[in-house]
Amino acid sequence: MLKLLTGFFSLSINFIMSERKSKPDLVSRDYTIHLSKYTHRVTFKKKAPRAVKEIKKFAEKAMGTKDVRIDAQLNKYVWSRGVKNVPTRVRVRLTRKRNEDEEAAEKLYTIAQLIEVTSFKGLETQTVDA
Repeated sequence: MLKLLTGFFSLSINFIMSERKSKPDLVSRDYTIHLSKYTHRVTFKKKAPRAVKEIKKFAEKAMGTKDVRIDAQLNKYVWSRGVKNVPTRVRVRLTRKRNEDEEAAEKLYTIAQLIEVTSFKGLETQTVDA
């Protein structure tokens, strides 16, 4: 009986939480991604590909879209030191945009762009006016 009641309460909480306001469609935020944290204990020849996948996964989680696109400049920055010496950190601008393709499965997509900075000290996540 107690298990049945706890199940009922979790269902009602999930229902209430699902009625939250949706995220705004178009938004841009700047993040610092600690790539060495995500590529630790990864085989040398797989570090740069894994870093790109981790950037995509980070963007997917932060922006709530399945469709994540990496800018060519960001990709070049990740690969700039070769396959095994991935940069320790990267500053990224994640922008959620509307998909112009009518038959696309997702109506929104995220584009990840590189922001070049001299130092990563003291940087925090910032919302940028699009």
